[in-house]
Amino acid sequence: MHPSDQEGPAPRTQEASGGVEPGLLVAERRHRIVELLRAQGKVTVEALAARFATSAVTIRTDLAALEAGGALERTHGGALLRQDNDDRPINVKRTLHHAEKVRIAKAAAALIQDGETVILDSGTTTAEIAKQIRRLEVQSINVITNALNIAALLTDIQADRLFLGADGLDPERGVMTPHLPEAQLNAKMIEISRQVIVVADSSKLMRRNISLIARVEQLHMIITDAGADPDVVAELRRRGVEVRLA
Repeated sequence: MHPSDQEGPAPRTQEASGGVEPGLLVAERRHRIVELLRAQGKVTVEALAARFATSAVTIRTDLAALEAGGALERTHGGALLRQDNDDRPINVKRTLHHAEKVRIAKAAAALIQDGETVILDSGTTTAEIAKQIRRLEVQSINVITNALNIAALLTDIQADRLFLGADGLDPERGVMTPHLPEAQLNAKMIEISRQVIVVADSSKLMRRNISLIARVEQLHMIITDAGADPDVVAELRRRGVEVRLA
């Protein structure tokens, strides 16, 4: 436990009206901070200290660690949910030079042939290409992307299998990663895949991280090594997941 976790609880404030959650482990508290950021868009040190019944010093340490992991941007007295691009929100950028972007996207999509695999980078112009891809008269096309907004535009494109890596896998919590944007993109991948297979060595079992990708109930199979804890394997199977030991 961090030394500052032993300090007395901070006074409650109006911002902490969502309920007090004392006694959480460090990883659990940081995971809840990220969840609050997703819901609210911003948090304050004062409100978090009150909510988790810990000191402001501890909360600042949490925010620093989460910022280093790419989950948030620290501000004076709190933090904001991190924007992936520049300081203009994507819904604003989408409206800039829209007609030009559509024309460019049509010209780009016209180059795509049936059966090809293409990679779409992040951005509002490439998002317009994704929209054009939906209109192409092709039987088969594979699209690889690192952008959440583009993955969302192509969610009706189905994959047979998703092989999903994991930084942490807990039967109670699910599959986790330390990176929030990665978790969001992985969740979209799960949505468009008929079968979800987690591939993780046994050191990842019972390890927790701050960003949840999916609950165990959303998985079809886990492939791990023979060093996996038998009790963990049994619990995963009890929850309906096929576990294979390699």
